[in-house]
Amino acid sequence: MTYQSPISPGISWYEARLEDRPRYDALTGGTSADIAIIGGGFTGLQAAYHLAKAGVDVVLIDANRFGDGASGRNGGQLGTGQRWWPEDMEKELGLERSKALFQMAENAKSHLLSFARQHSIDMNYVVGHMSVTHKASLEKDYRANAEIAASRYDYPHLSFMETAETRQRMGSSKYLFGVRDAGTGHIQPMKLLVGLARAAATAGARLHEQTKALKLNRTASGLTISTAGETSSGTISASRILIACNGHIGHLEPMTAAHVMPIRSFIGATEVLSNFPEVLPGGESVADSRFVVRYFRKSHDGRLLFGGREAYTADNPRDISTHIRRQIAEIYPQLEDVRIDHAWGGSVGITMPRQPFVREVMPGVTSIGGYSGHGVMLSNYCGKLYADMVTGRATELDLLRDLNVPQFPGGTRLRAPLLFLALSWYALRDKF
Repeated sequence: MTYQSPISPGISWYEARLEDRPRYDALTGGTSADIAIIGGGFTGLQAAYHLAKAGVDVVLIDANRFGDGASGRNGGQLGTGQRWWPEDMEKELGLERSKALFQMAENAKSHLLSFARQHSIDMNYVVGHMSVTHKASLEKDYRANAEIAASRYDYPHLSFMETAETRQRMGSSKYLFGVRDAGTGHIQPMKLLVGLARAAATAGARLHEQTKALKLNRTASGLTISTAGETSSGTISASRILIACNGHIGHLEPMTAAHVMPIRSFIGATEVLSNFPEVLPGGESVADSRFVVRYFRKSHDGRLLFGGREAYTADNPRDISTHIRRQIAEIYPQLEDVRIDHAWGGSVGITMPRQPFVREVMPGVTSIGGYSGHGVMLSNYCGKLYADMVTGRATELDLLRDLNVPQFPGGTRLRAPLLFLALSWYALRDKF
């Protein structure tokens, strides 16, 4: 593929750099399967792969192309543990459950890396991540985080960074302290997504893009999904259904929609930073302590991939690049005139407590989503865990099913406006 710059604002750097992105035919007419999956992101495709490998007849549909959702457009950071720091999980759930959830996330990390090796998926994995803060009041918490991870969670890979080290590793004086994680890293998510879809198809899963699920029905003979494809409508009959739509649930299933809400997150990819070697010289990914998190990293070809602006509506802003460049310049003033070659956005599914939503929403129908920006590892692993559950293997999925994830307040009409007000308030607190 010949690279041209700049690219249309809707095209991600991930997509622009792909050498090949196979297409999968839309579903034509009706079909039946043991299990039907709605959603072709990491969760759905991992479930389809593992089910097909186990001999289960599985069909998967997605309203768009695989990778058009959060799985193919996210920041690519793996992280460690759940979205909450483990010491915060302890306060809510107790040490035993917190340790189990932490270990589950470590298992998710191991699964993802071994899956990529097994299937020869070159996802540009780079080791290293930093959590940083510009608030002096958080120094005690950041120091304790590394100590607690080692002493109570058998995770020795975190180290507290004093101000001098933080600024040297960042190449910026914006942040005061940080924690460096040498046990995780970041990837090119679209490469993983494409490789995963290939693996699922090779295993025997029937994959269909551009096939929208319109309605779920339960009849005396089982479950059905009414669909609309490019040229025809149809019906899928199945014994079980997995809903893996995350922030794209829309009006398909009301219980999921009440618990998982979409917010728009935006990322920009700069030109190659050949003249700025001081920016992230160690190649780590970064997430800061703001409520509206700023997350960024270097790409394997030397660009800064920067995410941070969120919008609490369904639409993209008119000019993503201007806002992303402004945020970059706050951290790296020397980059205030940097060229943004790619700028894109997508919906991320969040829950009230920022913990995944796992629920049987009707008999035979399981919904999994709401990873709240921490889903690269967990979404892949949850797809595997669903397949394990269905095929009778031991599974850790109950750890997430048992979490208290309440629905958003306000009912169908007021959920979105109340979320907008609440998140806008927290974003305003970040500024001041």
